[in-house]
Amino acid sequence: MSSVMDRRLAVAKLLDSRNDALVITGLGSPSYDVHAHSDADNNYYLWGAMGGAALTGLGLAQAQPGKRVMVITGDGEMLMAFGALATIAVARPTNLDIIVLDNQHFGETGMQNSHTGMGIDIAKVANATGFDATDTLTTLDEVDELCGKLALPASGPRLFVLKIEAKNLPRSLPPRDATYIKTRFRGFLGLQPC
Repeated sequence: MSSVMDRRLAVAKLLDSRNDALVITGLGSPSYDVHAHSDADNNYYLWGAMGGAALTGLGLAQAQPGKRVMVITGDGEMLMAFGALATIAVARPTNLDIIVLDNQHFGETGMQNSHTGMGIDIAKVANATGFDATDTLTTLDEVDELCGKLALPASGPRLFVLKIEAKNLPRSLPPRDATYIKTRFRGFLGLQPC
């Protein structure tokens, strides 16, 4: 990668401009990155659900059409769930944004090269399926611009790939109790515990 950005600074910029968006995190480092910035009742951390972040975001976007949903996930998880892109494109939620933190490695299993490091372009795949907007960003200035775009209404789902440094940072572990996370998130939405 010729130009990459610091993952935690990029995630911080996204979260600082979230405006109460509901945030779903992908397995591993994206969860650590979101938690490192701030733990919040409208963060839903996925544990052990590899490949499930984008479709969880779709379900939430459909169930909460009046709220913006932001999925923050990694390239490994998105590669595992390519079929999700087609399903999301066909469903066309107007309140779903997917942010892919792409370090071109499988960071959770030993930093092996991922397919994105070998030429697979997730933004182009999303564009080909019919996403409303897609792009690949390599600088923090571009993330600043993206934050402004994300505040604007969309006519369909959007996906943005952020090229980040390939390094394992200290883990900031969010709560691992799934019942607690679910109940807290439901409380934020004004729903009764189940």
